[in-house]
Formats: sequence, structure tokens, C-alpha cells
Amino acid sequence: MSMTLAALQDVIERTYGLRDRSRGVSTSVAWLCEEVGELAQAIRKGTAAQQRHEFADVVAWVVSLANQMDVDLAEAVSGRYAAGCPRCGTVPCSCPM
Repeated sequence: MSMTLAALQDVIERTYGLRDRSRGVSTSVAWLCEEVGELAQAIRKGTAAQQRHEFADVVAWVVSLANQMDVDLAEAVSGRYAAGCPRCGTVPCSCPM
């Protein structure tokens, strides 16, 4: 099943919004950082299932933070990446490494 960013923001808000807002942004950032560390470990040593699990957790915390900050992720992402690379504006990126 696939999901749009808007639908994901909605389900995360309905599921965790009150709890995450009561924790606050700084605590949510700390949780996100922890999940990024778990993702890094899963990429290095985990199974494909563990990697998918950690990718999902990282995305969920990014979405929670966006909800707390009243950021529409679909708008933010399309505004930055719809034309390709935000620096050179091409697909694939032609910026020097």
C-alpha cells in the first residue's frame, strides 16, 4: 500500500499528535536523532526488514516534527525538489562533487 505525504501527516497527527506535542519539539528532535542512529546501525548490520522498519520510524518522526511545526511536507518537498537539484535545477544533478 502506498501513501501520500498528506495522508501520512494526517495519520501520524491522529495517532501521535497529542502525545508528540506534549513532549515538545526538542524532545521529538532527540527521538528523531535516536531513530537515525538505529537506521544507521540497521543499514550496517541489519536485515532488509530491520532497515525498512528503521526507515519508517525516521520518516514518522520527521512527519511528527513537521506536524508540530505546522509544515506541509508535500508543499515543502515539492517547493524544494520538484525541478530536480535545488542548486543546479537539473535531473540528474550536474553539480560538481
